[in-house]
Amino acid sequence: MTVPGFEGSFLGASDKISSRAIMECKICWTPYDPAEGDDTRQVLPGTSFLDLPEDWSCPGCSAPKAQFLVREDPAAPSAALQTEMAARTAALVADFTEIFNAKMRDVPMVNHALHVQAVEFRPHERGFLGVLVAPWFMNLIFLPPDDYPLKAPTEKEVIPFPSGEYEFLHNRREMVGPYLACSLFSPMGDFTSQLQAVDVARAVMVELFKPENRAETDRAAEIRARREAELTPPEAEADPAPSRRQIITGGLGVADAEGRGA
Repeated sequence: MTVPGFEGSFLGASDKISSRAIMECKICWTPYDPAEGDDTRQVLPGTSFLDLPEDWSCPGCSAPKAQFLVREDPAAPSAALQTEMAARTAALVADFTEIFNAKMRDVPMVNHALHVQAVEFRPHERGFLGVLVAPWFMNLIFLPPDDYPLKAPTEKEVIPFPSGEYEFLHNRREMVGPYLACSLFSPMGDFTSQLQAVDVARAVMVELFKPENRAETDRAAEIRARREAELTPPEAEADPAPSRRQIITGGLGVADAEGRGA
Protein backbone atom coordinates (compact mmCIF):
# COMPACT_ATOMS: atom_id res chain seq x y z
CA MET A 1 0.00 0.00 0.00
CA THR A 2 1.48 3.35 -1.01
CA VAL A 3 0.45 6.20 1.24
CA PRO A 4 -0.05 9.39 -0.79
CA GLY A 5 1.85 12.54 0.02
CA PHE A 6 0.27 15.95 0.48
CA GLU A 7 1.43 19.47 1.23
CA GLY A 8 -0.50 20.04 4.44
CA SER A 9 0.64 21.40 7.76
CA PHE A 10 3.05 18.52 8.31
CA LEU A 11 4.85 18.66 4.93
CA GLY A 12 3.21 15.49 3.70
CA ALA A 13 3.83 13.41 6.83
CA SER A 14 0.81 11.13 6.62
CA ASP A 15 1.42 9.69 10.08
CA LYS A 16 0.62 13.12 11.57
CA ILE A 17 -3.04 13.10 10.55
CA SER A 18 -5.85 10.84 11.66
CA SER A 19 -8.51 9.05 9.62
CA ARG A 20 -10.91 11.86 10.57
CA ALA A 21 -8.77 14.71 9.20
CA ILE A 22 -10.66 17.18 7.01
CA MET A 23 -8.49 18.24 4.08
CA GLU A 24 -8.82 21.31 1.86
CA CYS A 25 -7.66 22.01 -1.70
CA LYS A 26 -5.23 24.94 -1.67
CA ILE A 27 -6.22 25.86 -5.23
CA CYS A 28 -10.00 26.25 -4.93
CA TRP A 29 -10.54 25.59 -1.18
CA THR A 30 -12.86 22.65 -1.77
CA PRO A 31 -12.85 20.48 1.37
CA TYR A 32 -12.69 16.71 1.63
CA ASP A 33 -14.52 15.49 4.73
CA PRO A 34 -14.19 11.73 5.45
CA ALA A 35 -17.59 11.76 7.11
CA GLU A 36 -19.18 12.75 3.79
CA GLY A 37 -16.97 11.03 1.21
CA ASP A 38 -17.17 12.22 -2.40
CA ASP A 39 -20.32 11.61 -4.46
CA THR A 40 -18.60 12.77 -7.67
CA ARG A 41 -16.15 9.85 -7.50
CA GLN A 42 -18.41 7.40 -5.66
CA VAL A 43 -16.22 7.52 -2.56
CA LEU A 44 -18.27 6.24 0.36
CA PRO A 45 -18.71 8.20 3.60
CA GLY A 46 -16.16 7.06 6.17
CA THR A 47 -13.26 6.91 3.68
CA SER A 48 -10.23 8.74 5.08
CA PHE A 49 -8.14 11.05 2.91
CA LEU A 50 -5.21 8.60 3.06
CA ASP A 51 -7.43 5.79 1.75
CA LEU A 52 -8.65 7.66 -1.35
CA PRO A 53 -7.82 6.04 -4.71
CA GLU A 54 -4.44 6.90 -6.23
CA ASP A 55 -6.08 8.82 -9.08
CA TRP A 56 -8.52 10.77 -6.93
CA SER A 57 -8.48 14.53 -7.55
CA CYS A 58 -10.25 17.60 -6.24
CA PRO A 59 -13.94 17.58 -7.27
CA GLY A 60 -13.82 21.37 -7.55
CA CYS A 61 -10.78 21.98 -9.77
CA SER A 62 -9.26 18.53 -10.47
CA ALA A 63 -6.08 19.31 -8.51
CA PRO A 64 -4.21 16.18 -7.34
CA LYS A 65 -4.17 15.01 -3.72
CA ALA A 66 -0.72 16.52 -3.24
CA GLN A 67 -2.34 19.97 -3.35
CA PHE A 68 -4.46 19.39 -0.25
CA LEU A 69 -3.87 21.00 3.14
CA VAL A 70 -4.99 19.90 6.60
CA ARG A 71 -7.93 22.12 7.48
CA GLU A 72 -8.79 20.49 10.80
CA ASP A 73 -8.28 17.14 12.48
CA PRO A 74 -10.79 16.33 15.24
CA ALA A 75 -8.83 13.24 16.31
CA ALA A 76 -5.36 14.77 16.36
CA PRO A 77 -3.58 14.24 19.68
CA SER A 78 -2.62 17.23 21.81
CA ALA A 79 0.92 18.60 21.70
CA ALA A 80 1.67 17.06 25.10
CA LEU A 81 0.39 13.67 23.97
CA GLN A 82 2.43 13.88 20.76
CA THR A 83 5.54 14.67 22.80
CA GLU A 84 4.95 11.69 25.09
CA MET A 85 4.29 9.38 22.15
CA ALA A 86 7.44 10.56 20.37
CA ALA A 87 9.54 9.93 23.48
CA ARG A 88 8.17 6.44 24.06
CA THR A 89 8.48 5.34 20.44
CA ALA A 90 12.02 6.76 20.30
CA ALA A 91 12.91 4.63 23.34
CA LEU A 92 11.35 1.60 21.64
CA VAL A 93 13.45 2.11 18.50
CA ALA A 94 16.63 2.77 20.51
CA ASP A 95 16.15 -0.35 22.63
CA PHE A 96 15.62 -2.70 19.70
CA THR A 97 18.39 -1.08 17.67
CA GLU A 98 20.71 -1.88 20.56
CA ILE A 99 19.44 -5.47 20.54
CA PHE A 100 20.25 -5.69 16.83
CA ASN A 101 23.76 -4.30 17.26
CA ALA A 102 24.58 -6.36 20.35
CA LYS A 103 22.87 -9.69 19.70
CA MET A 104 21.18 -10.06 16.30
CA ARG A 105 23.54 -8.61 13.69
CA ASP A 106 25.13 -11.97 12.78
CA VAL A 107 22.07 -14.19 13.23
CA PRO A 108 21.19 -15.88 9.88
CA MET A 109 17.48 -15.05 10.13
CA VAL A 110 18.16 -11.29 10.11
CA ASN A 111 17.25 -9.35 6.97
CA HIS A 112 19.98 -6.73 6.54
CA ALA A 113 17.88 -4.76 4.06
CA LEU A 114 15.80 -3.63 7.03
CA HIS A 115 16.32 -1.48 10.10
CA VAL A 116 14.33 -0.80 13.28
CA GLN A 117 11.49 1.67 12.75
CA ALA A 118 8.29 2.60 14.61
CA VAL A 119 5.42 2.95 12.14
CA GLU A 120 2.02 4.65 12.44
CA PHE A 121 1.94 4.90 16.24
CA ARG A 122 -1.18 6.61 17.57
CA PRO A 123 -2.98 7.12 20.90
CA HIS A 124 -5.01 4.06 21.85
CA GLU A 125 -6.77 3.20 25.13
CA ARG A 126 -4.74 5.88 26.97
CA GLY A 127 -1.52 4.31 25.67
CA PHE A 128 0.03 4.13 22.20
CA LEU A 129 -0.42 1.55 19.45
CA GLY A 130 1.60 0.99 16.29
CA VAL A 131 3.85 -1.39 14.39
CA LEU A 132 7.53 -2.00 15.09
CA VAL A 133 9.55 -3.10 12.07
CA ALA A 134 12.91 -4.77 12.77
CA PRO A 135 15.31 -6.85 10.65
CA TRP A 136 13.98 -10.04 12.28
CA PHE A 137 10.31 -9.33 13.03
CA MET A 138 7.29 -7.10 12.52
CA ASN A 139 5.08 -6.77 15.58
CA LEU A 140 1.99 -4.86 16.56
CA ILE A 141 3.05 -3.03 19.74
CA PHE A 142 0.93 -1.54 22.51
CA LEU A 143 2.70 0.81 24.93
CA PRO A 144 0.31 0.82 27.90
CA PRO A 145 -0.54 3.70 30.26
CA ASP A 146 1.00 3.75 33.74
CA ASP A 147 -2.03 2.19 35.46
CA TYR A 148 -2.48 -0.66 32.96
CA PRO A 149 -2.85 -4.11 34.65
CA LEU A 150 0.44 -5.73 33.66
CA LYS A 151 1.20 -9.44 33.59
CA ALA A 152 4.45 -11.37 33.88
CA PRO A 153 6.64 -11.55 30.75
CA THR A 154 5.35 -14.11 28.18
CA GLU A 155 1.84 -14.13 29.69
CA LYS A 156 -0.87 -13.73 27.06
CA GLU A 157 -3.66 -11.21 26.74
CA VAL A 158 -6.33 -11.09 24.05
CA ILE A 159 -7.15 -7.54 22.93
CA PRO A 160 -10.22 -6.81 20.79
CA PHE A 161 -10.15 -4.55 17.73
CA PRO A 162 -12.85 -3.88 15.13
CA SER A 163 -11.29 -6.51 12.84
CA GLY A 164 -11.15 -9.22 15.50
CA GLU A 165 -9.38 -10.38 18.65
CA TYR A 166 -5.59 -10.54 18.73
CA GLU A 167 -3.25 -12.33 21.11
CA PHE A 168 -0.55 -10.16 22.67
CA LEU A 169 2.30 -11.18 24.95
CA HIS A 170 3.46 -9.00 27.83
CA ASN A 171 7.10 -8.04 28.13
CA ARG A 172 9.43 -5.38 29.48
CA ARG A 173 12.66 -3.82 28.25
CA GLU A 174 15.06 -1.52 30.09
CA MET A 175 14.52 1.56 27.92
CA VAL A 176 10.97 0.82 26.76
CA GLY A 177 9.49 -0.31 30.04
CA PRO A 178 6.39 -2.55 29.83
CA TYR A 179 4.83 -3.26 26.44
CA LEU A 180 2.59 -5.81 24.73
CA ALA A 181 3.51 -7.41 21.39
CA CYS A 182 1.51 -9.29 18.76
CA SER A 183 3.57 -11.01 16.05
CA LEU A 184 2.73 -10.19 12.42
CA PHE A 185 5.79 -11.47 10.52
CA SER A 186 8.84 -13.42 11.65
CA PRO A 187 11.35 -13.89 10.14
CA MET A 188 11.43 -11.02 7.63
CA GLY A 189 13.08 -12.70 4.66
CA ASP A 190 10.18 -12.01 2.28
CA PHE A 191 10.71 -8.26 2.44
CA THR A 192 13.07 -6.77 -0.14
CA SER A 193 13.28 -3.21 1.24
CA GLN A 194 12.48 -1.02 4.23
CA LEU A 195 9.92 0.84 2.12
CA GLN A 196 8.02 -2.37 1.40
CA ALA A 197 8.01 -3.34 5.09
CA VAL A 198 6.80 0.11 6.13
CA ASP A 199 4.04 0.08 3.50
CA VAL A 200 2.78 -3.24 4.87
CA ALA A 201 2.99 -1.93 8.45
CA ARG A 202 0.89 1.08 7.45
CA ALA A 203 -1.62 -1.20 5.79
CA VAL A 204 -1.84 -3.26 8.98
CA MET A 205 -2.81 -0.17 10.96
CA VAL A 206 -5.58 0.56 8.46
CA GLU A 207 -6.95 -2.99 8.21
CA LEU A 208 -6.84 -3.51 11.97
CA PHE A 209 -9.69 -1.06 12.48
CA LYS A 210 -11.96 -2.29 9.68
CA PRO A 211 -14.91 -4.36 10.98
CA GLU A 212 -15.33 -5.99 7.56
CA ASN A 213 -12.07 -7.90 8.15
CA ARG A 214 -13.64 -9.84 11.00
CA ALA A 215 -13.97 -13.55 10.21
CA GLU A 216 -16.18 -16.12 11.87
CA THR A 217 -13.33 -18.37 12.95
CA ASP A 218 -9.73 -17.81 14.01
CA ARG A 219 -9.85 -14.09 13.27
CA ALA A 220 -6.32 -13.23 14.32
CA ALA A 221 -4.61 -12.98 10.93
CA GLU A 222 -6.99 -11.40 8.47
CA ILE A 223 -4.55 -8.53 8.14
CA ARG A 224 -1.63 -10.55 6.88
CA ALA A 225 -3.77 -12.81 4.70
CA ARG A 226 -4.62 -9.72 2.62
CA ARG A 227 -0.92 -8.98 2.10
CA GLU A 228 0.43 -12.40 1.05
CA ALA A 229 0.10 -11.65 -2.68
CA GLU A 230 2.13 -8.42 -2.30
CA LEU A 231 5.07 -10.35 -0.83
CA THR A 232 5.14 -13.08 -3.48
CA PRO A 233 7.17 -12.39 -6.64
CA PRO A 234 4.91 -12.64 -9.74
CA GLU A 235 7.08 -15.34 -11.30
CA ALA A 236 7.15 -17.54 -8.21
CA GLU A 237 4.45 -19.58 -6.52
CA ALA A 238 3.67 -18.81 -2.92
CA ASP A 239 4.65 -21.27 -0.24
CA PRO A 240 1.75 -23.06 1.44
CA ALA A 241 0.02 -20.50 3.62
CA PRO A 242 0.43 -20.99 7.37
CA SER A 243 -2.63 -21.09 9.57
CA ARG A 244 -4.02 -17.77 10.72
CA ARG A 245 -3.05 -18.50 14.31
CA GLN A 246 0.51 -19.37 13.29
CA ILE A 247 0.75 -16.10 11.36
CA ILE A 248 -0.09 -14.05 14.43
CA THR A 249 1.80 -15.97 17.12
CA GLY A 250 4.68 -17.53 15.18
CA GLY A 251 8.16 -16.38 16.20
CA LEU A 252 7.07 -14.29 19.17
CA GLY A 253 9.49 -15.60 21.79
CA VAL A 254 8.93 -12.68 24.10
CA ALA A 255 10.53 -14.46 27.04
CA ASP A 256 13.97 -14.13 25.46
CA ALA A 257 15.60 -11.25 27.28
CA GLU A 258 17.98 -10.87 24.40
CA GLY A 259 15.10 -9.72 22.22
CA ARG A 260 14.96 -12.42 19.56
CA GLY A 261 11.20 -12.45 19.59
CA ALA A 262 10.66 -8.81 20.59
